[in-house]
Amino acid sequence: MSILVAPSMLSADFGNLDKDIDIVNNCGDIFHLDIMDGVFVPNISYGTPVIKAITRRAKRPVEAHLMIVEPQKFFKDYQSYGVGSISVHYETCLHLNRTVQQIRELGMKAGVAINPGTSVYLLEDIILEADYVLLMSVNPGFGGQRYIPESTEKIARLKKFIQQRNPKCFIEVDGGVNLQNAKEIKDAGADILVAGNAVFGSSNPSMAIQELREI
Repeated sequence: MSILVAPSMLSADFGNLDKDIDIVNNCGDIFHLDIMDGVFVPNISYGTPVIKAITRRAKRPVEAHLMIVEPQKFFKDYQSYGVGSISVHYETCLHLNRTVQQIRELGMKAGVAINPGTSVYLLEDIILEADYVLLMSVNPGFGGQRYIPESTEKIARLKKFIQQRNPKCFIEVDGGVNLQNAKEIKDAGADILVAGNAVFGSSNPSMAIQELREI
């Protein structure tokens, strides 16, 4: 399977959002929505009006990356907006198994996100229930950060671990992904690349998506 590209709408032009939504509709694979609350991460992103604007116009699957505390409070809302996948952070969920099950019971795919400082081996039990793992290759909270080089080895460890425990589980990598490091990320075992600045900061976002996919 060729690698999938999930443009991060956090880097889109909010003054001309329809244009960037259509770029993803025409060239991308997944809409990636970064939801921040200013509590779990030191930043706040967009709220319900922007999420609804994206899901109404989206013709590709939409996933929400919830960098928030108590994410379970919002699952039904996101499902009603048309979001098809939700990832929650290992670091915020006291009852992670229950949280993942709540996502799946609503008919959505469930992902577990981990910060750069969180070991992949902490996912030993939950990996059987997860549809994907979102591996953060920067510390969450801000776009435009540099890829942490040690993440490549971590992806490889996660891939080996997943092959042993749940081969159907995808690996999604988020943070500092660009044309310079996409090949090593893919070769290490990633299935989905989240790219923000590498896409929307390009003079030709459509071409950037295609180049990432074909790397």
